[in-house]
Amino acid sequence: QVQLVESGGGLVQSGGSLRLSCAASGFTISDYGMGWFRQSPGKEREFVSGITWNGGSTYYADSVKGRFTISRDNAKNAVYLQMNSLNSEDTAVYYCAVKIRSTNYYRATSYDYWGQGTQVTVSS
Repeated sequence: QVQLVESGGGLVQSGGSLRLSCAASGFTISDYGMGWFRQSPGKEREFVSGITWNGGSTYYADSVKGRFTISRDNAKNAVYLQMNSLNSEDTAVYYCAVKIRSTNYYRATSYDYWGQGTQVTVSS
C-alpha cells in the first residue's frame, strides 16, 4: 500500500538547519507532484513547499521562501526539505504528501496520501 515516512525532524536552535526526508513505498513518486505541509498546535495545516514530478518547478510559502529548499530523487523514491535559518515560528509537525490528480500544490485537499509527520522544534 502507499506509504510515506518522514524523518529528520528534531530539536534545533534558532538560526540552525535541518533536512527532512520523505521515503515513499508502495508506489513510484516519479509520476506525481509532492508537497510538504506543517501544523502547529491550534493552527490549521499549512502549505510549506511543493515540487513537480520531475523537479522542474518548485513552490514555496512566503514564510519560508529563501530559507527552505525542496528537492526530490526519483531514483530513490524520496523527497527532501532543506530548512535553513530556522526560527521559533517554524516549530511544527511537518508532513509529506503526494498529489495524484489535482494541479494545485497549495491546498491540503489537493493531496491524496500523507505521512505520519515528523516534529521540528526550534528553540530560541
